[in-house]
Amino acid sequence: MLEGIKVIEMATYIAAPGAGGILADWGAEVIKVEPLAGCPMRYTMANVGADHLKGSPIFDLDNRGKKGVAINTATPEGVEAVKRLVKDADVFLTNVRPGGLERSGLDYASLAAINPRLVYASVTGYGLEGAERDRPGFDIAAFWARSGLGYLETVKGTEPTTLRTGIGDHTTSMATVGGILAALVERQRTGKGRLVESSLIRAGIYAAGSDMAVQLKFGKLGSTKSRHEAVQPISNFFKTKSGEWFVIVPRQGSVDWTAVCKIIGQPELETDPRFANPKGRRANAAELVDILDAAFAEHDLDHWRQKLDEHDVIWSPLMHPKDVVQDPQAIAAGAFVDVPEEDGSGTFKAPASPVRFPGADDGPKGPAPALGQHTLDVLRAAGYGEADLARLRDAKTIG
Repeated sequence: MLEGIKVIEMATYIAAPGAGGILADWGAEVIKVEPLAGCPMRYTMANVGADHLKGSPIFDLDNRGKKGVAINTATPEGVEAVKRLVKDADVFLTNVRPGGLERSGLDYASLAAINPRLVYASVTGYGLEGAERDRPGFDIAAFWARSGLGYLETVKGTEPTTLRTGIGDHTTSMATVGGILAALVERQRTGKGRLVESSLIRAGIYAAGSDMAVQLKFGKLGSTKSRHEAVQPISNFFKTKSGEWFVIVPRQGSVDWTAVCKIIGQPELETDPRFANPKGRRANAAELVDILDAAFAEHDLDHWRQKLDEHDVIWSPLMHPKDVVQDPQAIAAGAFVDVPEEDGSGTFKAPASPVRFPGADDGPKGPAPALGQHTLDVLRAAGYGEADLARLRDAKTIG
C-alpha cells in the first residue's frame, strides 16, 4: 500500500522504530539511521545474559525490511548526510530528544526548510512542549507510571506491577503510524508536510481513556478491586478443576447473570435475595465469588467452554504465550508471519503488524538489516562519490 513512500528513521529502542517497522511491512522504503555503535535493542539478549541465543527477536520485530545506515550524527558531516537523505524523503521519523535535534539542526523547522513536503514524526516520552520535553521516557515510566495507567492496573492494597517489554511502546507505534498516514493524506491535498507529534504519556492517557474520561468529568474514580471485591462479581477470572483460568465479561443488565446461574447448575441463585440485583451482588461480592469459585472448580476448562458458548457468554481462557502462538484462531487472524533469516537460511515466526489488508502484500519485506549494511549504497544514491565515502569512513562519520 505504501510503495513509493520513503521514510528516514533516526531512532533507537522501540516506539519509533516500531512505527517504522509497520510502515516497512506495508511497503514503504524505510532507511534506518543508527549510531555507529548500533541501536541498543540489537544487543538485548546479551544484555540479559542470554548471548548464547542467536540474534535479537525484539530488534528484528521492529526493524525487518528496513535498510540499515550507520552515521555519527554528532559530527557536522553526519548531520549533513542525514539532511541529504531528507531532501527527497516523504517522512522523517525520530525519537531523539527535542533539544538535541535543535542543537544539531535536525529539528522540524530545519528539515522543513530543506523539504517542505516532509512529514516530520516526533516520538517522545513527554511531548514537544513543557518543562519536561527533554526528559528521557521509556514506556514503563512515561506510558505506564506517569500516565496513571499503572496506578489503575494496581489492585487496591497491593504493590504496583511493572509492564512487559514494549507494550506501551507498541501502542505508541500504532498511534504514530496513524498520525503519519493522516499527514500524508493531508499532503495530497495541500502539497505541504507537517509536524506529527506522538508521546508515550499521551498514548498512555488515551489507552486509559475510559477511566480518564470519568476522572475528568466527575473528579473521582473507583479503585481497582480484588476478585472478591469486584463491582460486578461475575466480571472476573475463575479457576477450573484443571488449574486453568478464564475470564467472564458480562454485558449490561442481568442477562448474563441469569446465564451464569444456569451454567453452574444453580438457577436458584438468580432470585436469591443476596444476589437478585446488581446492588445486592456488589454488596455480597465476596460471598458470591466464593460460590462461583467452588462451582467452576468442579470441572475442567473444556466442560466450561461448552457451557459458556452454549449460553453465548463473552469469555476467554487466560492463555500463556506458548499456547497463543499455536492458537488456531490467532493463526487464522493472521497474527504471525514468516520473516527471512538475515543469512538467507530460512525463515522464523514473528508477530505480524497490527492490521491485515486481505489480498495485499502486507507482511515482512525482508530481515532486519545488519548494522550499517546499506550505508554505502544509500549514500551513493544520495549523491556521495567514492572519495567522499572514503573520507567519511576514515573520519568515523559512517560505518
